Amino acid sequence: MALGKASAVVIGSFPLGESDRIVTFFSREYGKLRGVAKAARRLTSRFGGALELLTLGQLVFFDSGRSELVRIDHFDVVRPFARVREQLTSLGQAAWMVECVGRLTAERDPNPAVYGLLVRALRSVEAGAPPHRVAVVFGVRCIDALGHRLRTDACVVCGRRRPPEHGSVAVDIDAGGVLCAACAATGGECLRLDPASVAALRRLRTAAWAEATATSLGHAGRQLRELLDHQVTLIIGQPPRTSRFVREIERFSPSPRT
Repeated sequence: MALGKASAVVIGSFPLGESDRIVTFFSREYGKLRGVAKAARRLTSRFGGALELLTLGQLVFFDSGRSELVRIDHFDVVRPFARVREQLTSLGQAAWMVECVGRLTAERDPNPAVYGLLVRALRSVEAGAPPHRVAVVFGVRCIDALGHRLRTDACVVCGRRRPPEHGSVAVDIDAGGVLCAACAATGGECLRLDPASVAALRRLRTAAWAEATATSLGHAGRQLRELLDHQVTLIIGQPPRTSRFVREIERFSPSPRT
């Protein structure tokens, strides 16, 4: 039975039997990894609160090689991100981010770039950056890192005409990018973005992280979040479960800073 070690973030869990728990991690070394934490639900569990959602730690596990599930030996907390869980607004946005990671990645497919993005995003939210803005920046870069980058420099259908710099820009997510006016007129249903939102999308891809999360996005932030939800829905085949949770929070909360 092989011993494994990894830096990992808890991205989900559910009960197993009377006292055990299956925990899903996203690790730097192994990508998404699921394991059984024996007796984790008992009051005297040696894991304590280490397996809370969003917790960053050092994972030690045993892998028999006969199952997708590993046996979790221990998980030493490096950063609990407790402040992120204290407010519904930050918890909702963080839950959306970890759901994206969990559902857009395959088992045991390492992606250090996505791992780094997730940890950086959680640190930013904990430090007080607007959670909605951080989630948008994270979503744009995560989807790019996973190979689903939308083309914005030219029409994705004809490849010759740039989208107009005035009026709305049509985005065909299924086709993989923006459409010129002629192709949009002959195509099916598209998402419409303001030119400023398309410009913001391009900027968020290349700006330094601190700059991207410190700059207000305004209306572009709301449009880009809608775009991201559509992209994730297309990739996984159904809307992210946390998107509804986030919308319900926003209904009863002040308008989020974007």
